[in-house]
Amino acid sequence: MAEVGGERRRVRMTAAQRREQVLGVGRALFAERGYDGASMEEVAARAGVSKPVVYEHFGDKEKLYHAVVDREVRALLEQITAALTAGHPRRLLEQATLALLRYIEEDTDGFRVLMRDSPMMSDGGSFAGLLNEVAHRVQHHVAAGFAARGYDRGLAELYAQALTGLVAFTGRWWLDVRQPPREVVATHLVNLVWNGLAHLEHEPHPNVAPASDPDA
Repeated sequence: MAEVGGERRRVRMTAAQRREQVLGVGRALFAERGYDGASMEEVAARAGVSKPVVYEHFGDKEKLYHAVVDREVRALLEQITAALTAGHPRRLLEQATLALLRYIEEDTDGFRVLMRDSPMMSDGGSFAGLLNEVAHRVQHHVAAGFAARGYDRGLAELYAQALTGLVAFTGRWWLDVRQPPREVVATHLVNLVWNGLAHLEHEPHPNVAPASDPDA
């Protein structure tokens, strides 16, 4: 609101500005209440506009939700991809871990939206779908490291999924506790992963005895 001659008047937004405003309000509301708990009525009320204005920009709640999720997925993937600049695999792992933790810390609402999978979302728009995409982006780095050390490159996807899951779900826990600081969390995750990877067996075998083994 602007003040002119002692009177307050509403600052008129462009269509693009209004769309961004509604998108931001929807993001906060979906993070707070989830897809089912949010309503277009409350989105409109928080944005200070009529409900028809919200529908004009997004059509319905599902389209608004898709728009919010799509933007968050792209933002997170761009941050992780931009962070992967190092040449050494351990440093790459640390960069990716810090990028995810930074996103969680600085874009908390966005991460909460991504965690709250809606039943109507496709795999590509769900938290699991996002993790698959992150794993895909780091897979070739894992494969290169495997090739340099004589491991089977065909297993790179498996390890990329495992590493991504470890970091993402630790981040999910850290979202609420926020302790220790993200740099410390990243250091310990890299320590666990790197020192485990550094001593991988080339052909691991299960060490669990069969249930029928009397010595089990």
